[in-house]
Amino acid sequence: MSSVSGMRQGKSDRVVGVVSTVLIIALSLVFLYPVVYIVSLSFSDSQFVDRRMVWLLPMGFNVNAYRLAFRHEYLLGSYWNSVVYSVLGTVYSLALTIFGAYALSHKRLRGRGVITMIIFITMLFSGGLIPTFLLVRDLGMLNSLWAMILPCAVSQWSLIVMRTAFQQNPESIEESARIDGASHFQVMLRIVVPMSTPVIATMGLLYFVGKWNDYFQAMVYLSTRTMFPLQLIARELLVVFGDNAFKRAMGNVAEASRLSYSPVTFRSAIIVLTLAPLMAIYPFLQRYFVKGMTVGAVKG
Repeated sequence: MSSVSGMRQGKSDRVVGVVSTVLIIALSLVFLYPVVYIVSLSFSDSQFVDRRMVWLLPMGFNVNAYRLAFRHEYLLGSYWNSVVYSVLGTVYSLALTIFGAYALSHKRLRGRGVITMIIFITMLFSGGLIPTFLLVRDLGMLNSLWAMILPCAVSQWSLIVMRTAFQQNPESIEESARIDGASHFQVMLRIVVPMSTPVIATMGLLYFVGKWNDYFQAMVYLSTRTMFPLQLIARELLVVFGDNAFKRAMGNVAEASRLSYSPVTFRSAIIVLTLAPLMAIYPFLQRYFVKGMTVGAVKG
């Protein structure tokens, strides 16, 4: 009886495995198709796009939409601005998160529970947009690089997850380093951080994605167009200007027609340009992502 039951259980497990694999593949294709479709539109000829003949692969391959996009007077500058804001902001936010998580991970820290509760409360309540704007203004950070980096630098959720991940490191290793004369700063950099690479890489990726996609903070604090990030320029081209965006990008409708231009391919090219850095970075951090997202959830 036991062998029959084992055979049935083994067969049931195989069926569940096959069904799960098929569902995962199907969902992956569903999520991947819009990205492939947008990329194909951006590299397709306008005559095929206007006839809605593009479904999967580019037809009449060309890069005219990207030529039009890069003719925009602020696009390249905004791209560089986004890189600067995202990289510096990620480094700054990640450094603050690591310092805070390391301190809160030690049970010897007095008032640790109160500090953690205060941090948790700020996840539910904030000072609001107007007080934050007044604070940034009074600090003289309006229309500056610091307005995009310093305000709201630390994510409370990331801080708590990283603190929990640090708590899972063996205390004996830190104690041994302390006995050998290592300072807290040395222990954090040489022991804790290398042992917590997955969660740090994951939080760094989340910080970078959030700062790369952020346009609202720039819309509130920046007024000089030469300082706008890419997302704010892309918002103008995709939402505000609509199908007439090429007039701002080219200033010459005849030249746009000569290049076999379509508003759809232009918008698709803008979307691809905003996605390109994220698609380039994620494959290198993907192996850390799953482990980093779950390592802080083992214990609270």
